[in-house]
Amino acid sequence: MKNPTETLRAELAAEQKELYKDAFLTVLAFIGLGIGIFAQITEVTIYVVVIGFGISFLAGGLLPAKRAMQSLLAGKLDIDLLMVLAAVAAALVGESRDGAILLCLFSLAGTLESYALGSTKKAVVALMKLRPDEADCLLPSGEIKKVAVEQLAINDVVLIRPGDRIPVDGKISLGESSVDQSTITGESVPIDKMTGDKVFAGTVNGYGVLQVRVTQTASHSTLARMITLVTEAQAKRSPSERFSDWFGERYTLVVLLGSVLGLVGFLIAGFPLAEALYKAATLLVVASPCAIVISVPAAILSALAASARKGMLFKGGAALETFAHVDTIAFDKTGTLTTGKMVVMKMEATQVSESELLRIAKALEVHSEHPLAQSVLTYAQEHNTSELIALNARAVPGKGMLAEIDGSTYGAGNKALLISMGVTLDDAANARIEQYEAQGYTTILIANDTLLGIFAIADSVRTSAKETIAALRESGIIRIVMITGDNTRAAHHIARTVGIDEKDVYAELLPEDKVRVIEDLKKVGKVAFVGDGVNDAAALVTAQVGIAMGTMGSDVALEAADVALLSDDLLKLVQARHLSQKTNRIIKQNLLFALGILIIMVVITTFFYLPLPLGVIGHEGGTLLVVLNGLRLLLK
Repeated sequence: MKNPTETLRAELAAEQKELYKDAFLTVLAFIGLGIGIFAQITEVTIYVVVIGFGISFLAGGLLPAKRAMQSLLAGKLDIDLLMVLAAVAAALVGESRDGAILLCLFSLAGTLESYALGSTKKAVVALMKLRPDEADCLLPSGEIKKVAVEQLAINDVVLIRPGDRIPVDGKISLGESSVDQSTITGESVPIDKMTGDKVFAGTVNGYGVLQVRVTQTASHSTLARMITLVTEAQAKRSPSERFSDWFGERYTLVVLLGSVLGLVGFLIAGFPLAEALYKAATLLVVASPCAIVISVPAAILSALAASARKGMLFKGGAALETFAHVDTIAFDKTGTLTTGKMVVMKMEATQVSESELLRIAKALEVHSEHPLAQSVLTYAQEHNTSELIALNARAVPGKGMLAEIDGSTYGAGNKALLISMGVTLDDAANARIEQYEAQGYTTILIANDTLLGIFAIADSVRTSAKETIAALRESGIIRIVMITGDNTRAAHHIARTVGIDEKDVYAELLPEDKVRVIEDLKKVGKVAFVGDGVNDAAALVTAQVGIAMGTMGSDVALEAADVALLSDDLLKLVQARHLSQKTNRIIKQNLLFALGILIIMVVITTFFYLPLPLGVIGHEGGTLLVVLNGLRLLLK
């Protein structure tokens, strides 16, 4: 039986192969067009012209013709049919170049669309790689047996060694450790776990050996639900992004009926059959939506190139267009509004000098691998703290670190550690600690037989976060919210710092909770979500526009998002918003101009006389102006 991850990879490989074929045909179509035009200009033998345009017609028209035939067999009309007929009509009246250009542009648009389709499967494959394929199952006899994760049943017990990725959702039946839950909750600090606590598939065990009793089978784990959410969210979003199919079918019908009615009308008006056919063919050519079709890609491709130069990667035109209409932006906290790195924000010495407090803290925490301890060591290094030797260091799970300095026992940790040491905190000390925690700080207490000092530690806010929030409001964003798996106090503190209303803060959320909040926000407007972690993947694809922080973001977030910011500077988000708004303005200009030219030429062809060469010049001239207007975005 094939592994699910391998199955998805095989599907992804098949899609990639199809994409390569589309790209090859598009390139071949443009090569044929180039050969044909060059042969016309240099007036070489007509056979070279025929061969060049023939290659372009075959390469550019093969897939649209196939799709048009499939649609016809299904009783539908679509824009593929119109493109093929318009190209053939152009060739029949001696303007093969126009038909070749039309097919080349349409082929390019189709290839770009195919390129965007692989995002969801890439995100799902990346998610599935987080979960081990096998687990060490502890049998009643005490024997350890490796089994496939899919075979684990509820109440089975699995053994999790230090550094292992946890394969299932469950409860700890024996052991203590810290668990990095950032893949699920987005919490920046590993969480201390002990007997009875829940653990999630895809998270990473820290220092201790754990025995975990399975509470959810592999197919129903939190990670599995995330995979399902990513897939379903993409499926729900797709219909709203395929308005062109709806328009294409109706436009095709209008043009086809218009050409047929035009032919009948010309005959009734007394035109000879040959002239009536000529006018009808001209009508089909001038009514073909070449300028309309290129209106959007001309602006989109230019904007994509301009944004890429500035470190803003839009994965497709839909996101670029939609971002301009977004009125609500939801931010993840950790790694997005903050740097994702714990730093000492404040240090308060109570019974010793600050320099002595730093020496003691450094001597204790040098023996710990906990991220909070590392932030203290970094702080001590920045202040050139001198060395102090601590002996017999030992970690106290869930509490902190103990060691001996000059024959006395010292500790660095939380209140529970001080209680175990027999240290009593007075009302003033308790009030001070509560004040720090109310501000969103995590505290490390340093003590021997009394409290010596307090370190207030927090995830540092990005320098550009507050300015970004203000600039987004100026750009027309009505509501800015924070959605995070972190605790409420920390979330409220960051919200106050960057300028987000506390009523717009949603904290202590699991991935499915984030999706629910996004769905609620979508009921009243268009929503963009900015995140960076694996736990943000489902929310990223649920929002109309998902935006991932690139340098800090996980591979899963980057695959699931519509936009990747390849810089830690959040102001890139504002630049992306402004670019999106300008792109939409140019698209509207292009469409109005293209439609205007088309209507004018249709009216002239129908009621007056428009020679086909002039029709082609007007048609291609309009297309050229539309392209040049779109290229203005490259100057930004």
